[in-house]
Amino acid sequence: MTFYKTLDTTSRYILFCCFFIFFVNGLYSMIFGSILPILSETYQLSDTISGVLLSAHQAGNLIAGFIAGLLPIYYGRKKSILFLSSFVIIGFFLMIVTSQPLLLLLGFFFTGISRGSISNFNNKTVNDISNSNPVALNFLHSMFAIGALLSPFLVLGVSSLFGSSGWKVALITIIILIIISQVMFSKMPIEEDNLVRKNRGKKDYSFFKDALFWNTISIIFFYLCAESAITGWLVTYFISQELLTISQAQMISSLLWLSILIGRLMCVFMSGRLSKGILITVISIGSSLFYLLLLNSNSLAMIVFSILGLGISMGGIYPTAMTIAGQSIKKHPMALGWILVIGGLGGITMPMITGYLSEKLTIFHGMAAIIIAIVLMLLSVFWYQLVNEKKEIYK
Repeated sequence: MTFYKTLDTTSRYILFCCFFIFFVNGLYSMIFGSILPILSETYQLSDTISGVLLSAHQAGNLIAGFIAGLLPIYYGRKKSILFLSSFVIIGFFLMIVTSQPLLLLLGFFFTGISRGSISNFNNKTVNDISNSNPVALNFLHSMFAIGALLSPFLVLGVSSLFGSSGWKVALITIIILIIISQVMFSKMPIEEDNLVRKNRGKKDYSFFKDALFWNTISIIFFYLCAESAITGWLVTYFISQELLTISQAQMISSLLWLSILIGRLMCVFMSGRLSKGILITVISIGSSLFYLLLLNSNSLAMIVFSILGLGISMGGIYPTAMTIAGQSIKKHPMALGWILVIGGLGGITMPMITGYLSEKLTIFHGMAAIIIAIVLMLLSVFWYQLVNEKKEIYK
């Protein structure tokens, strides 16, 4: 974290805000895997509808990636992020008060809008302040992992206190934390300049010609295919296959995010010792092997082992991939939006495919389909190490 010592007080405060807000983002973004079985049972939703709800969240996340890159050009960064991050409050409110599928779909979509806009804002802000430092971005995403790790514990804790309505109390708790995040956003000393007046007619889309930009998109697209489907369907998979009880499955979900956190913290230390190409190749291969092992695990011991290995391997892929296009993100405000939009399509597609296969065949077939995304992610990583890494070094 040597870069942190070079920052002034204002930059350190902004980083602190980004880290806390990303923790809250992780807390509510990953709560769906824990509440989806409860929500489906409470509102009598089919597997297909449940999969569509997860995809609606990812759709909001995708669209926000683009809007959050474009809106600040016209209205300033602070006004834009305050507006976009408020949608999650409406989304959770709809989940609490209605069982209507269309309104639930809108609620999940709204939570995705906020998630994507916060991800865009925090990734770009930390990337700019740290000058694309992998340590800073891995630490940022470690805070997301901590929030994701605590999500199932939050659901379990309030459920033990409030019974069948506990999941609603969990959502109310998150709404309160989101309001605190809104206050932090409002106090962050970020520029409010109307960039259109200063740069009218000077929009630059040259980043579309950057091979590193497209390489980042390909890795993130297939990674999000796998991550969104695994985290969204893991609890349901274990319960449907009668491998674990509900409480055990939720604990395993937390274990996954604990291991993801460990993986990201390991990448914080290893990123200064290994090149990006070697680091992302090793952890991508690890993800492939441990996911295959997970699908073939029938005992609690093997499930725990494979989940630990999978999470540690997955942990550093997203933040490390994001640094590959770091210079394009810094030079072009819209570059990150396009990365999140195009890459985020994977997060929309795979949960829906998994839900469809689960209903038409079995949940195992739906989870097995994720292997295709993992293999294609691995090929994209090989593309970077063998073809594009030298381009980044000499750029």
